[in-house]
Amino acid sequence: MSNIEELASVAKQLVAGNRGILAADESTTTVGKRLASIGVANSAPNRAALRRMLFTSPGIEQHISGAILYEETLLQADDEAGGAAAAGQARLVQQLSSRGVLLGIKVDTGLAPLPASPEEFFTQGFDNLAARCAAYKAAGASFAKWRAVIHIRQATANTPGLPSEAAVAAAARGLALYAAISQAAGLVPIVEPEVLADGAHSIELCEAVTQRVLAAVFKELADAGVLLEGILLKPNMVTPGSSAAPAAPAEVAAATLRVLRRTVPPAVPGIVFLSGGQSEADSTRHLALMNSGALPGPKPWVLSFSYGRALQASALKAWGGQAGKVAAGQAAFMARAAANSAAARGEEEAGPSSS
Repeated sequence: MSNIEELASVAKQLVAGNRGILAADESTTTVGKRLASIGVANSAPNRAALRRMLFTSPGIEQHISGAILYEETLLQADDEAGGAAAAGQARLVQQLSSRGVLLGIKVDTGLAPLPASPEEFFTQGFDNLAARCAAYKAAGASFAKWRAVIHIRQATANTPGLPSEAAVAAAARGLALYAAISQAAGLVPIVEPEVLADGAHSIELCEAVTQRVLAAVFKELADAGVLLEGILLKPNMVTPGSSAAPAAPAEVAAATLRVLRRTVPPAVPGIVFLSGGQSEADSTRHLALMNSGALPGPKPWVLSFSYGRALQASALKAWGGQAGKVAAGQAAFMARAAANSAAARGEEEAGPSSS
């Protein structure tokens, strides 16, 4: 199989069968905050216990096609210590690969202030990126992820609006270069331009900014020679700012589809949404509406999910870091995974609302 055929095959596999992607690529700092919320210390054994609870959930492969991992997790031993696996030692991720769940890897190294506009950020991680991608491929990864962030601010008489042209250009060019490097190493790139929900902006402003950002991203992807059949897009849904009045679910779904139809070429096999601070219930409801017959119009790509907190929040609470509650955590995780798999079919499963 050629590199082009392999990339296209993996991309299709990741969005096949109404399954989605588990985003378990939280940095050590971020996962520490999650563990702290249930009174658990941020240690390698506890981080491994959290991921093991998720990865060994019975039937995970029915709803989850792939998992995005942090480097520690990709290389972690499947034991209580949670250290790096020695040669020949079983790795934690074999709990996924043995079930047919593909392994992904976060390859960016975080954000830094943008020199031209210090209120905004650019994504770091190009140092040794080609070599790291090759090493991750050798370690069993078949796809990668790189996140860029875009801030929205309504312009006033005294304050310029955001995003700036510099921020949009930096995000788009960075994502395109990463995607080209990933594909050269045989990894399917998940392209994640996240327009942040922070603020009190309207859904109309979010729609305009998201359309502007996605148009810039696909222009740069084309210029970089990226194979569109061998990528997945991981965008935000179009919503009002988190401190603004919420929009009706049908309005969110319609605005999101409108932007995607205007910007995303049909060659892209799938769009896997990030939850972006939405509640578990809202992120599922909006996905279900977009896949339902309630909103007419073409959908040339598979619409699915790549959620982190919106798949894990209930599971984390049910587990609580206790060995005796692993089954409870797994049941909560699988309930969210099943609900989002149903949403990828255009169906909404009844269940309690959760933040």
